[in-house]
Amino acid sequence: MNRKKSLAAFEKLLDVMDELRAKCPWDKKQTIQSLRYLTIEETYELSEAILENDMDEVKKELGDLMLHLVFYSKIASENQSFDISDVLEGITEKLIHRHPHIYGDVEVNSAEDVKNNWEKIKLTEGNKSVLSGVPASLPPLVKAYRIQEKARGVGFDWEEPHQVWDKVIEELNELKDEVDNNGPNERKENEFGDLLFALVNYARFIDVNPEDALEKTNKKFIRRFSHLEKAAKNEVRSLHKMSLMEMDKYWNEAKEKE
Repeated sequence: MNRKKSLAAFEKLLDVMDELRAKCPWDKKQTIQSLRYLTIEETYELSEAILENDMDEVKKELGDLMLHLVFYSKIASENQSFDISDVLEGITEKLIHRHPHIYGDVEVNSAEDVKNNWEKIKLTEGNKSVLSGVPASLPPLVKAYRIQEKARGVGFDWEEPHQVWDKVIEELNELKDEVDNNGPNERKENEFGDLLFALVNYARFIDVNPEDALEKTNKKFIRRFSHLEKAAKNEVRSLHKMSLMEMDKYWNEAKEKE
């Protein structure tokens, strides 16, 4: 990486942001609140590009997110809350403090040790709970994964994958019992939630990110269903007039193509 070139590029972005904020009607109108939903959208677009392994799009979406970070800092500087240097200095200090194995005399043997130390250090920084760093607004699947990671950071976790799998089977059986006994919806919902939580836990133990796994399955379903729709259109037929056996034929065609 060319450090001089990178610094010059970042300075140019800051200059452009200053000019847009001063002269562009749309940019002048924006607030931290008005940018929030746009930032969420950009984050999901970056996630999409990463899942597709499209590095050109990753580069583009990183640029969009970088703009937002600079934009927020610019707005905050106008009312003397903070500026971009405060943001950068803050994260730098945090990284140094939370990596005592690099900037101090702490010894670690693995990446897992680093993660565990990170969570312990956060508690010394004034966090009241291990789970306080999990945003309430996270999507449930991501939130479950982060909750479990943070609990693991202080030693609250299963020891072996087979223990977690046993828990998955236990929760599956409890859900089945509720369904078989025609239990109330609230009980079925509770048991279904417990099963999902256990599956997320198991995913961690086999090094699978459940959010990524589910999204890839979503994409796979969309590809196969789109093939089914295209096949029906080529035959000038409506899906709702096709039998399940007929639809399965084209579904299996799509599977074979993959």
